[in-house]
Amino acid sequence: MMVSLGRGVTLRLALGVLLAGIACASAPAEDVDGPVTFCEHIAPILWEHCASCHRPGEVGLFPLLTYRDAAKRAKFLAEITHVRRMPPWKPEPGFGHFKDVRRLSEDQIDLFARWLEADTPRGDPAKLPERPEFAEGWQLGEPDLVVKMSQPFDVPAGGRDVYRCFVIPLGLEQDRMVSAVEFRPGNRAVVHHSIMFLDATGEARKLDGRDGKPGYRSFGGAGVSPTGGLGAWLPGTVPRHLPEGFARYVRKDSDLVLQVHYHPTGKPECDQSQVGIHFAKPPVEKIITGIAITQPKLVLPAGDPHCVVRASTRPLPVDVNVLGVSPHMHYLGREFKVAARLPDGQGFVPLIWIKDWDVNWQGSYELAEPVRLPKGTVICVQAIYDNSENNPQNPNHPPKEVRWGEQVDDEMCLCGVQIFTDEREDLAAIAEMPGFELAAGLEGGVPLPEDPAARARALARRRKSGGIIPVFQKESRLMIPYDTDKNGWLSREEMSKMSGPMQSFLLRKYYRGRRTAPE
Repeated sequence: MMVSLGRGVTLRLALGVLLAGIACASAPAEDVDGPVTFCEHIAPILWEHCASCHRPGEVGLFPLLTYRDAAKRAKFLAEITHVRRMPPWKPEPGFGHFKDVRRLSEDQIDLFARWLEADTPRGDPAKLPERPEFAEGWQLGEPDLVVKMSQPFDVPAGGRDVYRCFVIPLGLEQDRMVSAVEFRPGNRAVVHHSIMFLDATGEARKLDGRDGKPGYRSFGGAGVSPTGGLGAWLPGTVPRHLPEGFARYVRKDSDLVLQVHYHPTGKPECDQSQVGIHFAKPPVEKIITGIAITQPKLVLPAGDPHCVVRASTRPLPVDVNVLGVSPHMHYLGREFKVAARLPDGQGFVPLIWIKDWDVNWQGSYELAEPVRLPKGTVICVQAIYDNSENNPQNPNHPPKEVRWGEQVDDEMCLCGVQIFTDEREDLAAIAEMPGFELAAGLEGGVPLPEDPAARARALARRRKSGGIIPVFQKESRLMIPYDTDKNGWLSREEMSKMSGPMQSFLLRKYYRGRRTAPE
C-alpha cells in the first residue's frame, strides 16, 4: 500500500502493519440474520462506546443507558454513527495502532440502521448484558497528592467555549517521579477536556487573576513556556499507572497549570476540578519525556482553502521508543499526518493520520505497543489548513493571513511525541534537540545527571547548543534582561523565562527575517 506524505515522499506500509492497525478497531459484530433488538445488539454497543460520556452528570447532552433513552433517538443514532461523528475517534484505521479505540466497525454501524428500520424492537430482556458500573471516586485508588483549583470558576450559560488556565502550587520541596495522574472534573457536564502543564519558573503565577477571575485566559497552550507536563484528559479517558520502573519527572517548586476547556450547557455552571498524583516507587529506570515537532514559520494566506504545512525533527541523536502522539492545530486545521522516516532508506513507520481534524476532540493517543525508532530517524508532519470563507470554523470573517500563535484567531502546527530512551544518559541528547522546550510542556521534563561532573558536562552541552534568536536592536531593552550569558542570542532556557505571548511575538519576527542561529 502506498500513502503519500507530500513532496513525492511515499509511505511503504508492510501488510503486517496494515493488518495490525485495522485489527485495533472494534471487532466486527457477528452476522445477525434475525431482527436487531436493543437488548441483544444495541445496548452492548452503547454501553461499551457511549455510556462513559452519555450518562447523568457527564459531558454528553443526554443519557444512553436505557431502552427509552436509545429508542427515542434511534434516527439520530443511525445518522451520527453512519457519518462517524460519534463515537468521537479521529485517527484513520490502518495508520498506527492505538489503545482504547472507540471506532465502530461497519457491521456495528449497520446494526443501528437496521434497528431503526425494524421500528426499534426492545427484544428479550434475558439477553440484555450486565449494565456497566462507573466508579464515582478515584479510579486508581487514593492518590499520594491531591490538588484542586483554589476557587470555583463560574462558566456562563451561553456564548463561545471557554479556555482557562488555573495555577495550582504542588508544594514539592524536592524533585519527584510520577507514575500516574488522574484528572477529576468538578462538574462533568461542563468540562470538555483538560491539559496539565507544569511551570517551575513562576511565570504563570504572574498571569493568574489579572482579569479579576480565577486563572487566566489561554487558548493554544499554557500561555507561558512550560517546564514539564502531566498529560491530558478527555471524557472517556482511562487513567493508568505507567509500567513498573517508568515515570514522569517533576521539578521541585513546580506549579500545575491546569488548562480546562469548558462547554456552556445553556445554564450557569460552576466548576472546581482536582487532580490526583501517584508518585512512582523506586527504582525508576525509564523516564517518559517528549519530542516536539513544530512549524512556527507557518503562514496561512487569506482565502486559501488547502494550505499545506510541513515540519520535521532533525535526525534523532539516539534510539528512542515512541509511546504516543499528541497532534495540535486550531480552528483552521483540516488534516494531520505523522510518520517516521527511517535512516538509510529503510522506509517509513506510520504514527497517526487524522483526516477530519476537530479542535474540540484533540487528544493524546497512546500506542498499543511502543514503536522503536533507530538513531537517525526523522519524524515528519504534514498538516493541511482551510483559511477560506467556506470553512465554518474560521474565526475570521473575512479571512485574514494567519501565523503562529496561541490565540483563537492564530494557528499552530505542533505534535508532541511521547518517548523513552534505552539509557538514562541518552535523555541529555534529546533535551538538546531544537524544539525540546515545547516538548517539556507536553510530556515531562528531563532531569540533569546526579553525578556532579556529568551534571556540569550536561549543562555545558546545553549552553553550547546556542541561541535560538538574536537580540533585536529595536527590542533590545526588552530582550537584554533575558540574555543572561550576554552572547547576543536568547537560548531555549533564557526564552523559557518569558511569557508565551512575548515568545510568540519574537519568534514570528525572527522567522519573518529568515535568520539562522549559529552552530
